[in-house]
Amino acid sequence: MIGCIIQARMGSIRLPGKVMKKLDENYTVLHYVIEQISNSKLIDKIVIATTTLKEDDVIVDLAKKIHVDFFRGDSQDVLDRYYQCAKHFSFSTIVRITSDTPLIDPRITDQVITKFDPSKYDYVCNTQPRTFPQGTETEVFSFSSLEYIWNKATLPSEREHVTPYFYTHSEKFRILNIENSENISHLRWCIDVENDLKLVKIFVNGIKNRPILTNDILQFLKKNPEVFELNKGHIINEGYFKSLKEDEEFQKKQ
Repeated sequence: MIGCIIQARMGSIRLPGKVMKKLDENYTVLHYVIEQISNSKLIDKIVIATTTLKEDDVIVDLAKKIHVDFFRGDSQDVLDRYYQCAKHFSFSTIVRITSDTPLIDPRITDQVITKFDPSKYDYVCNTQPRTFPQGTETEVFSFSSLEYIWNKATLPSEREHVTPYFYTHSEKFRILNIENSENISHLRWCIDVENDLKLVKIFVNGIKNRPILTNDILQFLKKNPEVFELNKGHIINEGYFKSLKEDEEFQKKQ
């Protein structure tokens, strides 16, 4: 079974509660992620993987309201949450999507899934290196590969960000990166800060097609290039780089 696990929590440092912020009068950021990825033709089940913290009850409430499966696990060890979730639902193949990508493109996701063949690859993604816009990140891997990194990963960055062990120990894995026909990785519609939220709201309210595809956004930007100035200059993977500093402190204590 191909399962899509969406990690979600309320405790974002840069934009607290971002997953439950409204993008229009009906849908929150997290609800948009689910609506978009539900248009995948290859995913069998979608699960929201949240924490056992009281503050994340609101995420569970949303899951129940829109009839999406959920799983609750460790708030800090996200890799363990992922592993326990995949194990609970007996997923053979896992699609990793994050809850700050409300305009995830189901066609791009399906493109990555299509290339995943467990007899050939352990890990397939579209981020190593990036050529697609930020906000369309998709990673696909087998349960056995997830179990392997769950057993091996020790650094804080590896436990918090789930998949770094794959690409920081690439010699151990069969990895395939899917590249776009044109490098447009400078474009960004994931949500980390308030200006990201403002930009995505413009897309949501200005684009009528559903699901909203990357090509729809590119066409919108051609007609309205000024809107992209809203979130230019943001550091890619800022949270991950912060975790790498935590790794240094962790290693000093060993």
